[in-house]
Amino acid sequence: MTDLCTEFRLLIADDNLSFRKTLRELLERRFRFEICEVSCGEEAVDYVQECQIDIVLLDMHMHHMTGLDTIRVLKDMNAVRPCILITSDDSDDLRRDASEVNVHSVLHKPVRGQELVTTVSKALHDAYDEPLTDDFLA
Repeated sequence: MTDLCTEFRLLIADDNLSFRKTLRELLERRFRFEICEVSCGEEAVDYVQECQIDIVLLDMHMHHMTGLDTIRVLKDMNAVRPCILITSDDSDDLRRDASEVNVHSVLHKPVRGQELVTTVSKALHDAYDEPLTDDFLA
């Protein structure tokens, strides 16, 4: 198994602690970068203001701020990082809104482990020219 570089820091924003733990476990099996967690969009914005984050995974439906609202704020802050939205909503409106704020990818719940790993790998490649390996494209 090939690991990506350790210099990346990923932020998970989801109000469900159990789901954050599941995402963390799936990602830690394949990546060696630092994984940070927050429980809402407001915390994600605060965290990004304090720390360098390279990639963000966000739940669409969180308390107070949606994942899309959070991405809009991050983009307004000139945060140059890929954002991946995770949702159970599969509407055309959501896809259009996600496209308008340059969401890298929209993953649908339940998220399959390989799909998550491949999507994160591709996002890092697209944003930072991180080399892809066959491991991540299987």
